[in-house]
Order: sequence, then structure tokens, then C-alpha cells
Amino acid sequence: MQEIKCPSCGQAFTIDESGYADLVKQVRDSEFEKQLKRELENSQLRFQQEQQKAVSQKDLEIEGLKSEIAKQELSQKLSIAEALEQVTRERDSLKIGVDAAARERELAEMKMKEHYTVLLKDREQEIERLVAFRTALSTKMVGESLEQHCQTEFDKIRASAFPRAQFGKDNKATGDSETGRTKGDFIFRDFSESDNVEFVSIMFEMKNESETTKEGQKNTSFLEKLDEDRNKKNCEFAVLVSVLEPDSELYNMGIVDVSHLYPKMYVIRPTFFIPMITLLRNAASSSIQTRAELVRIKEQNLDIERFETDLGKFRADMEKFLGYADTNFVKAIAEIDKSIKALESTKKLLQTTYNQLMTSNNKAQRLTIRELTKGNPTLAAKFAEIEKGKSHDSEDD
Repeated sequence: MQEIKCPSCGQAFTIDESGYADLVKQVRDSEFEKQLKRELENSQLRFQQEQQKAVSQKDLEIEGLKSEIAKQELSQKLSIAEALEQVTRERDSLKIGVDAAARERELAEMKMKEHYTVLLKDREQEIERLVAFRTALSTKMVGESLEQHCQTEFDKIRASAFPRAQFGKDNKATGDSETGRTKGDFIFRDFSESDNVEFVSIMFEMKNESETTKEGQKNTSFLEKLDEDRNKKNCEFAVLVSVLEPDSELYNMGIVDVSHLYPKMYVIRPTFFIPMITLLRNAASSSIQTRAELVRIKEQNLDIERFETDLGKFRADMEKFLGYADTNFVKAIAEIDKSIKALESTKKLLQTTYNQLMTSNNKAQRLTIRELTKGNPTLAAKFAEIEKGKSHDSEDD
């Protein structure tokens, strides 16, 4: 047993050794409680500061990621807009070129129509004049063959009218022993002055009544052979110069188009021999420029087709690259979402830790000596006596 005095009131208390030890322990626990509270308060303050700093940092990182996504979206939109603008400019430029080519083609067609209208009018006038002189199968031709007559008529104007032309007998027979070897009578070819390119060719067949073995033969009987000879010699036109069927009003018109039977084929009277060459030659020569224009238009169309092909390829490439960009963009968004989820998970863990610390702190705040001595009657009685002594002292004072 030991006797102790209260330092405030001087009252003596007698306690055994175990009670003394418990009392010392209670005092020490009270000091530890104060220290624990201070540590908890400091820890709570530091944790709040670190948590606030971590949340702010994560918020900044999230805002940075969102800003980067917005920049990438804006960059892609600008790239697509620039590409579409360039394609639109090229399309408008090409459309202007096509419209200009169409206008030029229309002008060329109008000129061709006007030209051929004049030619047809001249032809009609020439036919009217020559029909009036169809008796030109005169006594001058009686003593000479039809072939010789045509050769002579051509030679008269060769130098002035056809300086670059070739006209002569077809001396090379074509065919085989089974079908028979044949040849035409005359071939006319003319060449351009600028590049010496052949632009017209005519196969001639001459038929005189006195030269035929049978009387009353028809002009149509010779058209098939004439067409074969023309094809074998690669001539564009075929002309039968004939005095057969002298009473036919059709053939006595002078020039008869039989292209419904064979392409580009005519039957004429001998007096229309030179006019026929002139008509076909002038029509072909006037079409040289038109043909060149058509070739140029065709090349332009090829350029347009090539551009459309390139444009289609460009669009396909753009779609492919945009597909790649979209895939990468989706992947980037997915990675960003993963990062955001990870940050949110970290934030959730920090929040949970904070809540647990706050719970511990609240429990520590509610911790008192009375609660610590609850269930211990001896210490409860001692502290009751101490409290009672304090109350007496206050009354004495």
C-alpha cells in the first residue's frame, strides 16, 4: 500500500501498487491522446494539402488532354477543308475548259454546216448546168475510149488544180487464182501540202457501152467488184464512170449516190468526172482542219477522262488516309479515355483514403478519458473523487 497526495488539494489517498500503476498509465494515456490528436491534426492538414495538390494536377492533365484532342480535331478539319477546296478549284477550272471546248466545237460545227451548204448549192448549180450539157457525150468521144478521155481531161488541169495529186492506171491486180485476180481502172490520191499526208483517195472504174460484151448491162452489176477493188487498194471513195443505161433519168442526172448499197460509192457520167474529183477532194481538204479539231477535242476528252481517273484515285487515297486517320484518332481517344479512367480510379482511391482518415479523426475527436475508463470501476471512482475534490476547492475559493 502507498499513500499519495493530491497536488491541488493536498488530500492523501492510499492505493495499492496495482492501482498506482493503473493511475500512472491513465495519465500517460491522456498525454498520448493529446499528442495523437496533434499528430492527427497535422496529418490531416498535410493530407488535405497533398490531396488538393494531386487533384489540381490531375485536373490540369485532363484539361491538357482535352485541349490536345480539340487541336487534333481542328487540324484534321482544316486539312480536309483545304483538300476539298483544292479539288473544287480544279473541278471549276476543268469545267471552264470543257465549256470553252464545247463552244469551240459548236463554232466548228456551224462553220462546217455553212461550208457544206455552200458546197451543196454549188453542186446543185453544177448539176443543173451539166444536165443541160449531157449531150457532151459527143462526137469527140466517138473516136477514143472512155479511159483515154478521162485521162486526158485530168491531165489538162493536173498542174493547176491538183499539183500534189497522183492519178494513173491501177496496174497491180489483186486476188487469188480461185476468186480471180482483178484491178480497177484508175486510182486518184491527193496529199496535204504541210505534211504530205494522204487525205483523199478514189478508185475509178470506167464502163463504156461499146466495151461491154453484152448489151443492156446495168450499172449495178459492176458495183460489187468496184467495192472489192476499192477495199483491196485501201481507197476511201469508189466512183463508177459509166455511159451504160443511156436512157435512165436517174443516171442522166450526172451524179448518183449509191452509198445505200456500198459505202462512199457514186455512179457518174463522164462529163462529171472532173467535177466529182473536185468535190470529193475539196470536201476532204476542208475537213483536214476539222479532223485536226476533232482529234484535239478527242485529246481534250482523254485529258478530262485522265483527270477524272486521277481525281477518283485522289478521292480513294483521301478516303483511305482519312480512314487511317480516323482509326488512329479513335485509338488516341481510347488511350485518353483509359488515362482518364486511371486518373479517376486514383482520385477515387485518394477520396476513399481521405474518408477513412476523416472517420479516424472523428473517432479520435470523440475519444475522452471517461470513455477510456468506461468498464473500469476503480479508475472511474478515482476520477470521480478527483472531480469532487476540484468542486470543493472551487467552493472554498
